[in-house]
Amino acid sequence: MTLSRHRIFALPGPRRPRVAPGIDQAENDSVDHPSAQRRRLRLPRAVIALGVVSFLTDLSSEMIYPLLPVFLAGTLGAGAVALGAIEGLAESTAAFLKVVSGRWTDRTQRRKPLIVSGYGLSGAARPLIGAAAIWPVVALLRFTDRVGKGLRTSPRDALIADVTPFDRLGAAYGLHRAMDHAGAVAGPLVAAGLLLIPSMTLRGVFLLAAIPAVLVMIVLVLAVQEPAADRHPPTSARTSLLSDWSAMGGDFRRLLLAVLVFTLGNSTDAFLLLRLSEAGLAAGSIALLWAAHHVVKMTATYVGGRWSDRTGRRRLVAVGWLIYAAVYVSFAVVSTQTGLIAVFLAYGLYFGLTEPVERAWVAGLAPKELRGSAFGLYHGTIGIAALPASLIFGGIYAAAGPAAAFATGSALAGIALVLLLSVPEPPVRSPSIER
Repeated sequence: MTLSRHRIFALPGPRRPRVAPGIDQAENDSVDHPSAQRRRLRLPRAVIALGVVSFLTDLSSEMIYPLLPVFLAGTLGAGAVALGAIEGLAESTAAFLKVVSGRWTDRTQRRKPLIVSGYGLSGAARPLIGAAAIWPVVALLRFTDRVGKGLRTSPRDALIADVTPFDRLGAAYGLHRAMDHAGAVAGPLVAAGLLLIPSMTLRGVFLLAAIPAVLVMIVLVLAVQEPAADRHPPTSARTSLLSDWSAMGGDFRRLLLAVLVFTLGNSTDAFLLLRLSEAGLAAGSIALLWAAHHVVKMTATYVGGRWSDRTGRRRLVAVGWLIYAAVYVSFAVVSTQTGLIAVFLAYGLYFGLTEPVERAWVAGLAPKELRGSAFGLYHGTIGIAALPASLIFGGIYAAAGPAAAFATGSALAGIALVLLLSVPEPPVRSPSIER
């Protein structure tokens, strides 16, 4: 471990002092100046700006996404097969591009160009769905939207790690995920409010989603900056994904294996909504419950990320996966509406203990020069495993019933938890090792 080579960034403000070996950063700050502790607790400007970007992006996206099946079926005459093909192609493409963009951002040592390109591409494509006359055009635009997501996700998460002090990574990712979920709450509410206007149509709502997309680009250009002072010259020393994989170390590989197994049991939330529907909940009640679920996720991710900076990453992810397993077992055995509603709301806690914490863990395990690649592999693993996960779950659901399907998901979460416990608890109060 070479502490003299490790630099910590916080924007705005002067570059932070290096920490002498054996001295905790908080102690070092308190010695330097009485106000240093307060400055250290503030998250960097770029992190807050990226949180606003995620809020506006999800606001725009969720004005469209919940209404897309209705638009395809009712307006364009597309069926379930077309909808499945559109979503399957879009998400698979995004998963692949997250790996590619992660490697590219490490090779070029630039984050912002891919982030701006990705958000810009998605923001331009989504509102144009409102002008589509046939469903293949919607498929193309949805594909373009997911291409943008694939381009931006890994560089964005790497940039958050670049500008955030190591012992604030959980808080940074917690804020970002909370803002993302806040947008997911606001988007459907805005769309529902617009549809109350007598002359408003689905196409009109889709076109109005361009407004938050434009605001996204303004925030990105004006408020998000890269930490140029620590950028290394672009290198071609590592040219293969295999060599990058080897350089990331055994702890990262074991974590990714655990995430892979867990994701194979983590099917689409549509099956949870289907179970609620089969229990007799009306469509309107399910919509309200879905919004409440996102409120729980928003709160939990904000708190969970900050909590992990104090208590450690592994134990919170483990508790989150245990909650997931318990939720799936409950969906297999609980039959009352009240019980299923309570369990579904508790399901939001799982996200708070895993989404920001896993990202902070990845950022801490990966070598600094391979952060983008590490996030690409992390997001790519989840995306690639998600498709067979839903197919497996759906097959069991149809063949053996919901109880067997949910029990299978819970069992896979248990296996993943055993694998997770083989990954050492990473430090949260000292800089990560640079390889």
